Amino acid sequence: MDSNTASLGPAVVFGTSGAIGRALAARLAISGVYSSVWGGSRSEPVDVPPGVIPFRFDPADEASLSAISASLPAPPALVLVATGLLHDPARGIAPEKSWKALDGGAMAEVFAANTIAPALIAKHMLPLLPRDRRAVFAVLSARVGSIGDNRLGGWHSYRASKAALNMLVRNFAIELRRSHPQALAVALHPGTVDSRLSAPFQRGVAAGKLFSPDQSAGYLLSVLDRLTPEDSGGLYAWDGTCLPE
Repeated sequence: MDSNTASLGPAVVFGTSGAIGRALAARLAISGVYSSVWGGSRSEPVDVPPGVIPFRFDPADEASLSAISASLPAPPALVLVATGLLHDPARGIAPEKSWKALDGGAMAEVFAANTIAPALIAKHMLPLLPRDRRAVFAVLSARVGSIGDNRLGGWHSYRASKAALNMLVRNFAIELRRSHPQALAVALHPGTVDSRLSAPFQRGVAAGKLFSPDQSAGYLLSVLDRLTPEDSGGLYAWDGTCLPE
């Protein structure tokens, strides 16, 4: 991160129980750029990176989101939402290869995690962003959520939930521009990261394109550093490429 921004307020990461979320929080804490770094998880915080203030939240319980909003000592300069769901064998959730595999219950859970949870976090966090300077609200999305980039089909629930998330980010950016002209709302594609989420799907990843969580976090934070308010509302890959909607 840019060391010239050392006077920034808090950074808040939702989803630090996941590999990318934890790596993002760790890098932010090490950077020393923000006045404090807060890391939220749904479960009891474990293995919290040094310098990160842990908190618990339940995206289905808005009272928990109100509580963290009220706990922040100053307007957040950065809010990162790193929550998400691709598969959960215990609940019978897996990417569908065909429409024949669609299941309403599983689809609802994927949308709850990938679309509704970030939307409710945005509801509580966007109003807190400072109005007189640059601030960023960013969500982890996915390249497969790009409608224009879709050439393979399949993965119906995951693709659709991320596409819906991308649309919400665009909506938030339009609304945010009216009250916070220097702020950004963006979606990020982290690449294929060596994590529990991607573990069953790594076989076909090209050499050099399977990133460690820390590697991906570094790329994403560098991308955020380069974005301007004119870029608000877009979906950006780990290398800074603006992906089609």
